[in-house]
Amino acid sequence: MIPQLTPQDVNNLLIAGEKVVLLDVREPEEYAICRLPGSVLIPLGDLPGRVASLDFPEDAKIVVYCHHGVRSNRAAVFLHQHGFENAVNMSGGIDWWSQLVDPSVPRY
Repeated sequence: MIPQLTPQDVNNLLIAGEKVVLLDVREPEEYAICRLPGSVLIPLGDLPGRVASLDFPEDAKIVVYCHHGVRSNRAAVFLHQHGFENAVNMSGGIDWWSQLVDPSVPRY
């Protein structure tokens, strides 16, 4: 089971200054509409080809997100299978972020 964090949980980590990598696994067209500040874009389909070159800080929590949380959960499972045990899924994705944390983030 992959750990799940709500957008509010993620926001609290960011506010607290925790080491967090925001990994967006949506497509570039979606990323162009809206994104979380400081996020890294690696579309889900590109992740297998790039996993060997990922250089995230070992002590950082990798918060994976997408539009609604389905692709990001798959990505978090994949990352766990490849040794990134600090990967978590942001449930509800950027859509919930917009609804629950920051309504200035466009919804689509």
